[in-house]
Amino acid sequence: MEAIPRPRRLPRAAAAVLGCLVVLLLLAGVAVTVLSVRVEGASMTPTLHDGDRLLPVPGSAGEVRRFDVVLLRSRHQDALLVKRVIAVPGDRIAIVSTADEPFRVLLQEHGAGPVRRVTAPQWADRARRTGNCCGPDGTRSARPALRTVPAGFFFYLGDNPDLSDDSRTYGWGEIARVEGRVGLSGGPLPTSSRLGGRPALEEDHRGVRP
Repeated sequence: MEAIPRPRRLPRAAAAVLGCLVVLLLLAGVAVTVLSVRVEGASMTPTLHDGDRLLPVPGSAGEVRRFDVVLLRSRHQDALLVKRVIAVPGDRIAIVSTADEPFRVLLQEHGAGPVRRVTAPQWADRARRTGNCCGPDGTRSARPALRTVPAGFFFYLGDNPDLSDDSRTYGWGEIARVEGRVGLSGGPLPTSSRLGGRPALEEDHRGVRP
């Protein structure tokens, strides 16, 4: 009879390395679960969903960039908001709301140059009952008006406008209260570094008249 060769065993060093990798992966999974933020509600659908987990970009606290998604500590309640930055300090922002077009968001970057329209695909069928903006504090107003975002503040919206409490409700957001830009998202663990729904700017020659 021919001898049946025994299966080769991993060298002790390789087995030790493999064991360490398994432990590190388990620890990383636990760390992500502990450090991540869980999304609650539908104000950011379809970009983010209830139950998704988010991780902030390290070192991004206290900074905002136009159209990024950020974690903002609310001044009005003990809650961490997940919203999208629309206008940064020095920008001028307005929302024109009519029966035919309830959510036309207008932006003048740096307070100079053309006033352009902010468009995002997720707003198309999720903005049917909004209102004009903005008042001096960045909230809804009776008539549309371009307002300059003050230094140290920014204007933010949810990606699901009809179900979002954002600057239209609370006014300008404080940059100092931003706990970070969202870098990873997914559920139950963060899996993607690219968030969808990023707005674009288009030419708009109608101005802020309703």
